[in-house]
Amino acid sequence: MAASNVSEAGDTSLAELVQDRMEWKSLVLWRRPVQTLKYGGLEAGHLLVSFTAKLLNLWLVGGLLLLGMFCLLPGPHADFVIFCQQRFGFAVYWLGLGVLSSVGFGTGLHTFLLYLGPHLAAVTLAAYECQTLDFPSPPYPDLKVCPQEPYKRNYPDVWQILAKVRPEALLWGIGTALGELPPYFMTRRARLSGKELNGAEEQKLLDEKRRCGKLGIFDHAKLFMERAMRRVGFLGILFCASIPNPLFDLAGVTCGHFLVPFWKFFVATLIGKALVKATIQQLFVIASLTESLVDRFVVGLGKLHYVGPPMQRMIRELLRSTKQQMHGTVNSDSLAYLSHLVRAFELCALIMVTCFVVSSLNCLAQIHCKRKQEKRRKMRNLEMILYAETEASSSEEFSV
Repeated sequence: MAASNVSEAGDTSLAELVQDRMEWKSLVLWRRPVQTLKYGGLEAGHLLVSFTAKLLNLWLVGGLLLLGMFCLLPGPHADFVIFCQQRFGFAVYWLGLGVLSSVGFGTGLHTFLLYLGPHLAAVTLAAYECQTLDFPSPPYPDLKVCPQEPYKRNYPDVWQILAKVRPEALLWGIGTALGELPPYFMTRRARLSGKELNGAEEQKLLDEKRRCGKLGIFDHAKLFMERAMRRVGFLGILFCASIPNPLFDLAGVTCGHFLVPFWKFFVATLIGKALVKATIQQLFVIASLTESLVDRFVVGLGKLHYVGPPMQRMIRELLRSTKQQMHGTVNSDSLAYLSHLVRAFELCALIMVTCFVVSSLNCLAQIHCKRKQEKRRKMRNLEMILYAETEASSSEEFSV
């Protein structure tokens, strides 16, 4: 009897999993704002304390102090320090944007649309307009302007433009690969500690849906991702990381749950995102902004009824203002138009950043709720085990 109670205590029923899932799924700002803010703040504080505790390592602190002294002290190395600081800021900027793009279980900030994509488009347009890739620096990369006349003109091809923007895209791709590590490590740690995180719970729910024949398109995509990870291994991870894939967080969860070696997961993800996917995105942007394709697009856009002509005029004015800015001959009307366009872009960026913050807060609140559910489940199981042991000892005393 005691053994059966212990086994029942150790098993989590599907109904309880569904109830717990509904509880943490409801933790969003537009449904339960107070509870979501409370749980999100507690989880953010927990993560901050954990990160600070890991940073308080004597070797790490000592190394940082030595590096700081090396950078601050004057000497013949000052020019080298300035050079490294400039390159370090450039690398951290694009790496950080890449991490923000993929971190957070699908709640990443779309930094390709906000930063890398517009940067690639501006470099491509400037290369075709100026017929050179030797942009004066500064103001490059903040502004893409033509060199002062006279300069050697050479109409660049796609591969030359690709090489020009390769450092930014490579660093951004490495950042996206680094952003995929938290789901992997969290699920792997949960599996090794005997706990079940969202990946294992979702697997049970998917199995139940499969038996009932209630799988949707999203569920079929999840099952395909799982089969690719488990059966194909390195090549499956590489394939899923090499294509625009909003479900790749599930790949990290799956690989962590099935204890796929770290280097196999990370190297495949790094190759797929930093080399293959980033290159595909670069080629798409560069190839789609050739002068002939842009002219065809603008002409075709004008043939649309009602919205076509206004949008055609807007794009032509934008292209004209951009080309004038590249040559340093912007008039007041073009400056006013560009200022309005910049404000519209900043508004879109603010909306996307707000959505990212809200999604991240919802995700933190849900993680905190899962941790509380796990703690409650462990306490209940422990109470049932103690109760079963007490019952067994009482039965033995009664029989004696």
